[in-house]
Amino acid sequence: MTDREVGVLAIGAGPANLALAVAIEESESDLAENTLLLEQSPDVKWQRNLLMPWARSQVSFLKDLVTLRNPRSRFSFLNFLHDQGRLDEFVNLGTFSPFRWELSDYLQWAAKSLERVQIRYDSRAQSIEPTRSDDGTITGWEVSLVDGDRISCRDLVVGGGRDPRIPDVFGELPAERIVHSAQYRTRIARIPKDEPLRAVVVGGAQSAAEMFYALHQNLPESQVTMVVRSIGLQNYQHSKFVNELFYPSFVDEFYDSPPEVRKQILGEMRLTNYAGLAPEFLDQLYTMLYQQKTLGPQRSWVRPMTEVVAARVENDEVVLDLRDRMSGKVEPLHCDLVLLGTGYDPRMPWLVRDLAGRAGIDEITVNRSYRVDLGDSAWGAMYLQGVNEETHGIADSLISVIAHRSQDILTDLLARRTGVKA
Repeated sequence: MTDREVGVLAIGAGPANLALAVAIEESESDLAENTLLLEQSPDVKWQRNLLMPWARSQVSFLKDLVTLRNPRSRFSFLNFLHDQGRLDEFVNLGTFSPFRWELSDYLQWAAKSLERVQIRYDSRAQSIEPTRSDDGTITGWEVSLVDGDRISCRDLVVGGGRDPRIPDVFGELPAERIVHSAQYRTRIARIPKDEPLRAVVVGGAQSAAEMFYALHQNLPESQVTMVVRSIGLQNYQHSKFVNELFYPSFVDEFYDSPPEVRKQILGEMRLTNYAGLAPEFLDQLYTMLYQQKTLGPQRSWVRPMTEVVAARVENDEVVLDLRDRMSGKVEPLHCDLVLLGTGYDPRMPWLVRDLAGRAGIDEITVNRSYRVDLGDSAWGAMYLQGVNEETHGIADSLISVIAHRSQDILTDLLARRTGVKA
């Protein structure tokens, strides 16, 4: 068991914390040598379990870790391509939407390119406790790792994302019968490729559709039904006017808006991210279904206006009771496996809620710089990345604003160390 003390400890080495690591690395302060990222996996992967070879990012490559903050940075996606010797080929593709695996490779490249900020892999936090002075003021945090090591820090940055959402209706199904999109590739790889599986995909957004499409390649003998509550699969809303709400500068406007206006904006922007599909991919899906219907064999079905009202196991089969929302009729559907493209729990992640409880916070609020309100006297701080849609806008959960957000957090970190108001 070893103990270590750092100034800044970031939980997770995904895009958000990597962007912060790069910003700290490029700063002229000595904070970089005193910053550590903890990553529970042996490497950096972006959306690890949805890294299908054909899957693309829905966000421009220019919204990488650094470009919108520092276009001259050596950590840019374009510099990654140049370093890997494939810049010409990428330019020749004529796209702003790289393959997802390519962005994932870029993140690992950026992580390896850090010279001052450190990343510790295969490191899972078992518990995190606030440290306090004699008067009860929070002075920092102590993190105990699964391997028994302890790391203490003044400032903690949580960037691990939200918890997968498993709707209550599936609560009685055994874990081996349910695959959330966050588990897809790992779980499907354990199933023999030639197994004639009957699978049901629940959900109508990008992750559900990607699993639906991927199953035809991963399990070519399977039959797949997609259950969608809405009238059908829909395109993302991606007009240039609406896309202006993803500008980093819009964060200020959103943050300063009344709660009722924020709620309206988030509701109207749902189709920009949470309830739609990339148009090109939607066409691919429709074409696949058309070819099955006309050429055969048909092994895929999409059932719109349908919801799961009950789920159970009978005679070693999963039985889903499906309700047609138009007729009200309920009928059973027998299958072997349920795949959930049901997104993520909208609440603060369990880790954050647990930390808030340990810190004695009843309500989690963050300031414009993403710092949790721990009281004016707190010396140690906690910053939240990617979970502040209600106060900072829908782009907070995406990579669109990570470059500027990292600068906001860095500015606050440095200001607190110099005593200058940020």
